[in-house]
Amino acid sequence: MTATSLRRAQEQPSGKADRTRALILAAAAQLFRDEGHDATTMRRIAAAAHLEAGSVYYHFDSKDTILDEVLRLGVQHVFDAVRQAQEEKLRAGAGFRPVFAAMIGAHLGRSLRESDFSSANIRTYSRLPDTKRAPHRPLRRAYAALWDTLLESAQASGELAPGMRIGPLREFVLGAMNWTVEWYDARRHPVEVLSERLARLLLDGMMTRRGPLPAPAAAAPEVFAAFGGSKSLRTRLHLLAAAARVFRDRGFRAATMREVAREAGIQAGSIYYHFGSKDEMLDEVLEAGLHSLQRGMAETIADMARFPDHRSRIATAIGVHLEYVFRLSDLTSANVRIYGQLPETVRARHRPLRRAYGELWDGWLREAQQAGELRPDIKIVPLRQAMLGALNWTIEWFDPGRAGRDGACGLPELTVMLQRVLLDGIGDAGGQAGGSVARNVSPP
Repeated sequence: MTATSLRRAQEQPSGKADRTRALILAAAAQLFRDEGHDATTMRRIAAAAHLEAGSVYYHFDSKDTILDEVLRLGVQHVFDAVRQAQEEKLRAGAGFRPVFAAMIGAHLGRSLRESDFSSANIRTYSRLPDTKRAPHRPLRRAYAALWDTLLESAQASGELAPGMRIGPLREFVLGAMNWTVEWYDARRHPVEVLSERLARLLLDGMMTRRGPLPAPAAAAPEVFAAFGGSKSLRTRLHLLAAAARVFRDRGFRAATMREVAREAGIQAGSIYYHFGSKDEMLDEVLEAGLHSLQRGMAETIADMARFPDHRSRIATAIGVHLEYVFRLSDLTSANVRIYGQLPETVRARHRPLRRAYGELWDGWLREAQQAGELRPDIKIVPLRQAMLGALNWTIEWFDPGRAGRDGACGLPELTVMLQRVLLDGIGDAGGQAGGSVARNVSPP
């Protein structure tokens, strides 16, 4: 438990029992964030809180009880702050834009200053079985309703850009904000600066002018083409997908090679014909998808003749990135959920490839800004981090497999909406045709 977390926990309640509970919760939130639910034990929580192992049981009867409280507080504190900000602005007669910006500020202010609880929620909640998620749904839905009410009102008054569907839009906005806890350092940079920039990006988009979107790009290059067609290589790919699912659902520390073999439907010993260790398998899970994404993106964008301006290039890049996110869904979701929990030595091995992919985007965005097509006030690296984080997080709430059922849309329709959000913003500026996106949002 860090000195900062310890100090904050000690400062919260006044009674000794309450202070001890706060210490336990702060320690648990950090462990759930860093190691995952399955790898965290009551003994580890006690040690992180500087308590005797048995002392924790005077306050919480199980690890799951502690997890429930960490998840509740992670949402409740943000909910209370955002609701207060919304009510204050509405009482003052503010319109959509200042209310939206105030809610963004409140959400980021609370979540970034309590980042252990926010990160624990992001990394843990979606791994839980439905029976453990169910008790938390009412609060999460109530929080979602705060945003839905604002967005629906703006839509009714014509302040929301055409073609926006409330559910997917709300999930994308929340994803963009929540993912900041994975990359923004609130100890070094003011939260208020990030809040103002993110609110303006979402309201006004990144481009200096609005216009039509390009035609969809041709299908991205075949995923894992380098694996070829041999039986051994196909088996290796099958094992990678199985490993990604186990790492995603159990966390890397708690996952075992035996579980991966069971998920893949092979004998436990057979897995060692393909991978010498769990660490070797992890390295390939983290890199295989990103290699394919980087290669496919570079090939798609390389033909400059297809892109008459920077707007069309960036829009196409957004579409290709989303296509790969869902074509590589097992690997993408594993990366999203476990990367922040890995030891620094492991992350350092993979940083060069991640940095190279980020630099592809930085180059395109910088060229657009130099050409006067990207807003001059935008900072390139934070824009790219916020954008790619929000796009990657769609894997957690959008299900393209529901396309055509109950009016739900497919990935192409979602892509059009998110291109418009990022390029042009959600605030109406005279109106333009937009894609209609329907109900592919997973239950919170």
